Amino acid sequence: MSVAIGRWLREPLLQFLGIGLLLFLAYRVLSPKAGPSEQPARIEITADDLRQMQIGWLSQGRPAPTPDEMRLLVESRIREEILYREALALGLDQGDTIVKRRLAQKMEFLFEDVAALREPSAEELQAWYEKNRERFTQPARATFAHLYFSPDRRGGHAHDDAAGALGKAAGKPLDWAGGAALADPFMFQDYYGDCSFDDVAKTFGPGFARALFQATPGAWSGPIESGYGWHLVWVDSITPARAPALEVVEAEVELAWTEDQRSQIREKAYAAMKARYEVVVPSDLSAVAAASPARGVAPQFEGVVPE
Repeated sequence: MSVAIGRWLREPLLQFLGIGLLLFLAYRVLSPKAGPSEQPARIEITADDLRQMQIGWLSQGRPAPTPDEMRLLVESRIREEILYREALALGLDQGDTIVKRRLAQKMEFLFEDVAALREPSAEELQAWYEKNRERFTQPARATFAHLYFSPDRRGGHAHDDAAGALGKAAGKPLDWAGGAALADPFMFQDYYGDCSFDDVAKTFGPGFARALFQATPGAWSGPIESGYGWHLVWVDSITPARAPALEVVEAEVELAWTEDQRSQIREKAYAAMKARYEVVVPSDLSAVAAASPARGVAPQFEGVVPE
């Protein structure tokens, strides 16, 4: 009998079954099933969740979802939530650059939501506008006419011809008929109304624009050089730069005030969070950049950034 038992114990199949039984018992001991008192993690789909799903569906230009489509949306949301939680449990969010950027972006959004909780009072907005009036200053503007003298037609005499024409134009009005006969045709306009410095600079160049805005209104002046050649200019009017009354730009000012508050809140919140950390960076950033470490080799960090 003992010989037969020994022979059975040496059977490979019986040994395999024995090892399997031992592994099963070890698993039950180390990872017991949830008992009656243990509850699975709860995932709740609320009425607000359903409304958000429906809004997202409709925002894609689709008709209202059918009951079957809503069931698919709910199952998709549940699947997403389960996979999200399991990924967190496995630590899959750790070291993921995309996840880090997305969460940092959501923190920025939270800062902005806090900043948007209130509106400024009239006194607060007026005080802020007075401190930041230059941000809303409207640029100087000029209305002018010009006579053009082309280097392509006149060669090196274009400047001298323009200077000679200025002598003849002295004391003449804007509508002086002889002016057109002295000048050359210009490819664009002869008269420009209510132009800013940038408007003039885009067409004639910044040097021309600077000279134009220094000219005396109501008289011919020049010659002024542009990228096209030489000009005599008649300035009808120059409106100096000015900041409008708050009432004129109130909506724009309120938007700027809100963004300013958001920026301040972001910086204060970030400073408070950063104070809880020890930040370590390379002691010599230029040296690290110049070293250009090989791919896969992490640079060495030294030193603590003082707070």
